Amino acid sequence: MAAKQNRFILALDITGTFVFAIEGALAAIHAGLDLLGVMVLAFCTALGGGIIRDVLIGAAPPSALRDWRYPGLAFAGAALSFMFYRIIAAIPPMPLVVLDAAGLALFAVAGTEKALEYKIPPLNAALMGAVTAVGGGTVRDVLLTHIPAVLRVDIYATAALAGAALLVLLRRFGLAAKPAAFCGFMACFLLRIVSVLLHWHLPVLRP
Repeated sequence: MAAKQNRFILALDITGTFVFAIEGALAAIHAGLDLLGVMVLAFCTALGGGIIRDVLIGAAPPSALRDWRYPGLAFAGAALSFMFYRIIAAIPPMPLVVLDAAGLALFAVAGTEKALEYKIPPLNAALMGAVTAVGGGTVRDVLLTHIPAVLRVDIYATAALAGAALLVLLRRFGLAAKPAAFCGFMACFLLRIVSVLLHWHLPVLRP
């Protein structure tokens, strides 16, 4: 049972890694970075959140540094984005928003599941899911000298936290890991997509 659970978390983690690597590479290309810069930013975006999560929950050394598949996928996503950028750039914005929302949701549920596996309390496990989802993007934005998306008035980290919290709640009520993860994924994914379409924002005070 534990082996199946580990494979499930690994599948979520790896899929999210590839998705966020592409997103990080595209952000680097838009910023005018060279090939090395694209590789570095893809690596940080794809693996930053997972590394932060693993350090916080005591899973050391982090999976991203123990398993060659993580950096391999990050660099593969960066290389593909660099080689086929002209094709990718022609894609309308909405599919890229969907790709980002999928990566956010994958990392939110993967981070929460791994935290639960390490016996982290439910509330903290949901927070670890949100950290996994937004950590890499925050590192990316800092490297590009942008205000991190997680700090802007946008339904981004909120969507990750909502999906992670739903997963934890369903697990507490006895739902199996995979159905609970699917529900958490869909909650995060749909909330992010709907917030973009309807221009939802968190409240902000104007000085």
